[in-house]
Amino acid sequence: MEHAEMEWLIIAPIAGLVSIAVAFYLYHYVNKQDAGSPRMKEISEAIKTGANAYLKRQNMTLAVFVAVMAIIIGIFFSYYMALAYVFGSFCTTIAAYFGMNAAVRANVRTSNAARKGLNQAFSVAFFGGAVMGLSIVGMALSGASVLYYVFNNVFQNPKAALDTVLGFSFGASALALFAKAGGGIYTKTADIGADLVGKVEMGIPEDDPRNPAVIADNVGDNVGDVAGMGADLIDSYIAGTIAAMIIGAEVYWTASGETIYIILPLLIKAAGIFASVLGLLFVRVGKRGSPGAALNRGTFATCFLFAVLTFLIISSLQIGNRGLGIFFAAVAGLIAGMVIGITTDFFTSIDRTPVLKTAEAARTGAAINILSGFSYGIMSIVPPVLGIVVAMLASWNIATMFGVDPFYGIAIAAVGMLATLGMIISADAYGPIVDNAKGIAEQSGLGEEVIETADRLDAAGNTAKAITKGFAIGAAALQVIALFHAFAMVVGVNVIDLMDPKIVGGVFIGGMMPPLFSALLILAVGRNGYRMVEEIRRQFKENPDIMEGKSKPDYARCVDIATKGALRELILPGLLAIIAPLVVGFFLGPAALAGFLAGSIITGIIFALLMANSGGTWDNAKKYIEAGKFGGKGSDAHKAAVIGDTVGDPFKDTAGPSLNTMITVMTLVATVFAPLIALYALF
Repeated sequence: MEHAEMEWLIIAPIAGLVSIAVAFYLYHYVNKQDAGSPRMKEISEAIKTGANAYLKRQNMTLAVFVAVMAIIIGIFFSYYMALAYVFGSFCTTIAAYFGMNAAVRANVRTSNAARKGLNQAFSVAFFGGAVMGLSIVGMALSGASVLYYVFNNVFQNPKAALDTVLGFSFGASALALFAKAGGGIYTKTADIGADLVGKVEMGIPEDDPRNPAVIADNVGDNVGDVAGMGADLIDSYIAGTIAAMIIGAEVYWTASGETIYIILPLLIKAAGIFASVLGLLFVRVGKRGSPGAALNRGTFATCFLFAVLTFLIISSLQIGNRGLGIFFAAVAGLIAGMVIGITTDFFTSIDRTPVLKTAEAARTGAAINILSGFSYGIMSIVPPVLGIVVAMLASWNIATMFGVDPFYGIAIAAVGMLATLGMIISADAYGPIVDNAKGIAEQSGLGEEVIETADRLDAAGNTAKAITKGFAIGAAALQVIALFHAFAMVVGVNVIDLMDPKIVGGVFIGGMMPPLFSALLILAVGRNGYRMVEEIRRQFKENPDIMEGKSKPDYARCVDIATKGALRELILPGLLAIIAPLVVGFFLGPAALAGFLAGSIITGIIFALLMANSGGTWDNAKKYIEAGKFGGKGSDAHKAAVIGDTVGDPFKDTAGPSLNTMITVMTLVATVFAPLIALYALF
């Protein structure tokens, strides 16, 4: 690496360390806030204990998998790639744990701050979420850039150094898949049990302390929507970066010895981190008191700052017209991400036509409500897919126009789309924090005014979570396309020949994988949810004093059911995503594996969008009725909407958001093992 480029690379770990430092500062700020009454502290402690117990047991379970995979990588590849794999797994674990720990501290402090007003409560909740956002991107960028810097100096060969970063990415992604799947199974097990028995059968509110599953439900918000989603997004963040770096090495370093195009993705991500940190300053509720507007303001400010900082960095590199092509490709990805977010908002927001029509359909019963939400979910696929296609074509043509390799342009668009992830995750983690805060307020009897404030925060959080899921899925599409090209370059596949039966077979098997994976996760939620429902019914039947408020439910038993079930059920889907591409690659060959990846990408994106958006539609349709429309809480329409939401829960919080991680992991497995597949494939 040239000396000048070495100096530029230092920006990436500096940005990562700044992000981690700000996360620690915000963690300290949140922790200083008053946690409220003894009852509030008791509830918060129960949530924290359950969440930490789940993560501890999950990590102990997955440590065996990480150790076995590290040994395999060490034997067939190199010890340094195995170490990088372990390091990537470790970074995902630490970032998820740190962010979740901040979330379980922020929830009760948000409830207490809501006594003073919306503004104070919003700040505590958002800064609690920002701990997750900034710690994740900081760990990811610092880890990837330091590994590349160290091993490039050791080997004096950028491609050998990239093998190490690829191992780091594979470690982060594989663990993220298990974390997201397990967290999703846990949270929906508790949510479904609490809703079906508590709301529908017993007629008590969602967060009523008499519900035995209420603590498990609150825990689930943290292990699924905070730790799980954070792990999911760190996977996309790193994988997109390594894809662009590999293509940069193959196209530019191999041909002309240029290394600036290898480190450029790291510099663009650094610009995104600086923009996210500055964007926090724009997130203020203001006089109108709109949490949703505050979150949107922060996101748009971050996107603008990112564009400015990226332009300044690329201009300073003095790489001529190529620099402009790279800048515009990154902006194309950024704009596509915003379009996907806006589209998701339309299909899932509580005041938009799809949600209103789905809520109205509940008046005729659960069947029409479910059909309505499902249909809107299918329709919601169209704008994001078109946005992805436009971003891909725009980045391809812009890159070609300015003399940049077109696939490198697509990879940079994926990097640009996820560069502002620090802000995106902050808004996403805000959602479960305010959801928990509302539950704590209800369970602690803080009064209608405080609960109403928490409700306003929660409404914005639901939309933020839905937008983030859509954004993550769209980003996964672009970065998996880039990873797919990186794999094709390694194995030498230039064309997918659909006249070759092995390749067609690969396409069909790949297309089958996302539906199969989704079915396994939803069935897992169903089996575990059945156990939860039976336990809640048992407690109400055997201890009638629970309903009268004279006796406390056995919260710990419900937490234990959710924990054991989630850990038992996550193994098969996770292993399937790792084993399937290896079986196809070794038995049918590299070209068939390319077809397999292409098929999985297409159906994976479609299923992920369908399930994430239809689930969000059902959820907010239920909330719209609970706000007093169509008979309000306890009405027949409400009961139908609760059933629709119960169908949507595993759609939007388990299967849907896990699919983008699944297709990323399968493509990474193919890329990591590509040299072996090219040598030892049977056909």
